[in-house]
Formats: sequence, C-alpha cells, structure tokens
Amino acid sequence: MGPRRPAAHALTWKNADHPSDWTSVERHFRDGHTETWWAADTRLGGYGPDSPCRLVVATTDPAGLPEKATWYLATNLPHPDAPHAITGPHPPADLAEIVRLYGLRPWIEQGYKQVKDELGWADFQVRSDRAIRRHQTLVNCAFSFCWGQWFAPPGPLDATAPDPCPDEGPERVTRPVPPAPTALLAQGLTGDPFLAHPRRHPQPVVASLDGQRPTLRTPGPHRRGHHRTRH
Repeated sequence: MGPRRPAAHALTWKNADHPSDWTSVERHFRDGHTETWWAADTRLGGYGPDSPCRLVVATTDPAGLPEKATWYLATNLPHPDAPHAITGPHPPADLAEIVRLYGLRPWIEQGYKQVKDELGWADFQVRSDRAIRRHQTLVNCAFSFCWGQWFAPPGPLDATAPDPCPDEGPERVTRPVPPAPTALLAQGLTGDPFLAHPRRHPQPVVASLDGQRPTLRTPGPHRRGHHRTRH
C-alpha cells in the first residue's frame, strides 16, 4: 500500500453531508442492490488530477479507509477539467466512471479464469516462455476454427476427399458405416480478410507460430564425452 494511504488521509472529510474533497458514487450490482461509495482524486509524487496519470481513491468509509473496501487506482483517463482532457489520446472520465470501470475487474478476472480452464491454456507441459506461448496460440487457433464451424452454414460434401480408412485387404473387419456428415470442418470462406482459411492454408498457419525450423541442440563442451562408465 505504501504512501497511498497517507495520501488518502490527507484528503478532507467531515461527514456525508459535508464530504469536502470526496464525491459520492452510487454503485449498482447485478442482484439489484446499490451501495454508496466515496471517491476522490489525490496527489502523490507525479500523480494528480491535472497529470497524465491520476491517483483515485474509492472507499466505503473515507474516515476509516477500511482495507478490504478501499481501492487505490492509477488511471490515464484524464480528469474532465485537466488541461489535456480534450487533446489527450483517451476520453476524460469523472470519478463515477472510474469506479464503475474498476468494478468490472472481478468479473473480467473470473471470466478469464473460466475461459483459461475451459480451453486448456494452463494444460501445457513445457517450461520455456516461448513454448507456453506456442501452446496458447495453438489452443486459440483450434478454438477459433471450431467456433467458426459452429456458426458456418452447412455446405456440400467434398466427393474428392480421400477415405480416412481405406480398405487394406480381406482381413479388415467389417464395421457399421456411420451416417455421412452434413458439413465439412471449417467449411466456407472466412468473414475477416485477415484470417486464413484453416483447410486451405494449413502450412502457413502453423508456420506462422515460428519463423524457423527446429534445430538440433549441439551438446556443450561440458557434456561432450561425458559418459558413465559401467563396471
């Protein structure tokens, strides 16, 4: 927490009828109930309402600043009265908007965790950062192809497609023939010109994960000729 709490204590607060430096913010929750929070811009080092980066404090109790119900937020959304509010790259935001946006964070983090577990982003068995990123990219590609196929309209069957289980001789066991599919995987054109068709460009899609072919690692000097002698 560092010096942020003293910076918040430096703000003037008397009571709810005379909030001084604080502004009341009404928060609305999904179950229908509302809560009154209090928010204020404070100054700390290079942070301030007229600086490129603001420090906003939001709490349920400006007098006590309870640890579990007090937020210390740094944001680059300019104050509406800041000199760069009109010329800055981001639109200005008042205190109510800052608190509203940060209130969405728990839902975003929870949604990200569920998506990560559902897609298997955390199911990698590698150690290097590069390998982990490759795994996540492949998972994203597989999900995108399946998602596109889910919404793609059914198309004609490809009569020229090879038989995935060709007859290899008389010893082959005869099994019931499953019903013919009504659509091909990832059928149709992509809706975005920047997306590659998964069945027409498989090599470029996979090759884009790495611009170089895998190379064999040459053993280092400390491992050359190092063999265990058996007796």
